[in-house]
Amino acid sequence: MQPPAILETALYVDDLGAAEAFYSGILGLERIVMVEGRHVFFRCGSGVLLLFKAEATITPPPPEASLPVPPHGTSGPGHMAFAASAEEVERWKHHLEANGVGIEADFEWPQGGRSIYFRDPAGNSLEFTEPRIWGL
Repeated sequence: MQPPAILETALYVDDLGAAEAFYSGILGLERIVMVEGRHVFFRCGSGVLLLFKAEATITPPPPEASLPVPPHGTSGPGHMAFAASAEEVERWKHHLEANGVGIEADFEWPQGGRSIYFRDPAGNSLEFTEPRIWGL
């Protein structure tokens, strides 16, 4: 057996308001739900991006919790990549720069495909890249 896709990706942030403004305002993702002090979730294509305050997810839920999700917090910046065509990577670069988001790296991979790297307000490393870097 093999999973057909990744459904959720989780990153950890320190300021949910800043994260919500960045991911919905600059990246244009549709917010699904926000629980103040704990998390904000976004739809991204056929998947979901989960942004958590780490300290809110490291303890087990109380026995009476309706959703007994086990602890899963972490600390420090993470990484995720958004799929984009070559033309979209270029458009995203201009869009990010126009919105004051610095591009940390912009390069072509030896096997083909371009990536641009930038940071969210929590310091997570984000990337727009062509799926062909992975042979997809």
